[in-house]
Amino acid sequence: QVQLVESGGGLVPAGGSLTLSCAASKSLFSINVMGWYRQPPGKQREWITSIFSSGSTNTLDTFKGRFTISRDTAKNTVYLQMNSLKPDDTAVYYCNARQNGGQYWGQGTQVTVSS
Repeated sequence: QVQLVESGGGLVPAGGSLTLSCAASKSLFSINVMGWYRQPPGKQREWITSIFSSGSTNTLDTFKGRFTISRDTAKNTVYLQMNSLKPDDTAVYYCNARQNGGQYWGQGTQVTVSS
């Protein structure tokens, strides 16, 4: 199993930036894929971006240029840097890990972007 703890959410004005963190209970090298998802109010959860154990990344086109995933393997932590935030980015943001056929979620962190 992998435990994930997100942090860094909060209230930010439109145009602002925020960095979310996701601390994993295991080495990132042992986790096949780490990803960020979000669930806006009243909508389904959607994938944003992922980083693989190799360090390579993949990001949904919608978020390219504004959202960036990175990691600190010494801290077993993955980050989501979000820039030029819009009110439509308001959502609960979740960290996800996939390892050996299993899938794990963090508790989520609320991001609210004010207009």
